[in-house]
Amino acid sequence: MKLVVATNNPHKIKEIVSILRGQNVVCLGLMSDTTRRRIDEHKANKYEILSLKDFPDAPVVTEDGSTFEENAVKKASIIARHTGLLTLADDSGLEVDALNGEPGVKSARFAGENATDEDRNRKLLNLLKDVPESKRSARFKCAMALSDPQGNTHIVLGVCEGSIAFEPRGNTGFGYDPVFIVPCYRKTFAELGPEIKNRISHRAIALQKIKKLLQYHQKE
Repeated sequence: MKLVVATNNPHKIKEIVSILRGQNVVCLGLMSDTTRRRIDEHKANKYEILSLKDFPDAPVVTEDGSTFEENAVKKASIIARHTGLLTLADDSGLEVDALNGEPGVKSARFAGENATDEDRNRKLLNLLKDVPESKRSARFKCAMALSDPQGNTHIVLGVCEGSIAFEPRGNTGFGYDPVFIVPCYRKTFAELGPEIKNRISHRAIALQKIKKLLQYHQKE
């Protein structure tokens, strides 16, 4: 079975594949031709993960919704209709209480369309430079939508509570990972590394719910 992950972001694809690995998932697009052929012979009841890179003619979906859920549903439904395949889309972002929930759905565009992760983190920390530790609460949210070509869509939500550091910390991850502290570890996502992050993150929580939906589709 094929599952399209509606993104071009290689970091996000790698993270999703890692979290779903126990769900009979293979990502043939990340493998050599030899390995791909070998797995292809034995991939019954497995999900072959594809991304938007496998569909260069796919429409560009404008994320103009007012909520993460709206954006995820829009992406999943449009790409599912275009590809004719089961499609998973997510919209994720960071909500900072001291900024009235910003950057929120604008997390990826927080410092401008062509800004880097470093640019976004720099802007965030600058806005919070006078905010004390006790007022730096924040959360990552991930809305995921699973859509089929017939228009049937399921939505799940994952939330990870934390706070914002005073400076970037750690060398792994992407996005706001270097500035988001997980309270029980007292470390940022970037310090924790992928093994721990992929068990506790907002995306991991959402994907655990998606796993149950994928099991249902495997039985159909």
